[in-house]
Amino acid sequence: MTDGVYAGRAGADGARNQGWLLGHFMPKGELLHSDEVEVKWGVHPPGDRRAAWATHETRTALLVLITGTFRIELRDRTVLLREPGDYVVWGPGQDHSWQAGDQETVVLTVRWPSVPGWRLQPPAGEDESGAMETDGIHWAT
Repeated sequence: MTDGVYAGRAGADGARNQGWLLGHFMPKGELLHSDEVEVKWGVHPPGDRRAAWATHETRTALLVLITGTFRIELRDRTVLLREPGDYVVWGPGQDHSWQAGDQETVVLTVRWPSVPGWRLQPPAGEDESGAMETDGIHWAT
């Protein structure tokens, strides 16, 4: 990147970094590095569930359904995204978790600001590309 423009493919680029395309975790000096915002292209197999609740949240998040269905669990309610373009926004202090529906689901997440220390560790067995090998099945994560 030398001209201030980056063009990519969200599925391929995100597969290298657990779906994350832009944020503080990208190399400093690159266009995709940002301390202000994070963007994720999340591809979830059927029934995929967040490994642990996100608690003590300090950021605001926007999650937009691209395909499939997706359930966002908040402490006081559950939001079900069913149609492409359905979205939910939650602010600081909203503990949350999620679960994908019964088919492959794709969501776009935007969080701000981009704060170090919130990323879950990759699942055991995940390789450097962000893909997993379990029971002879190769999963893109």
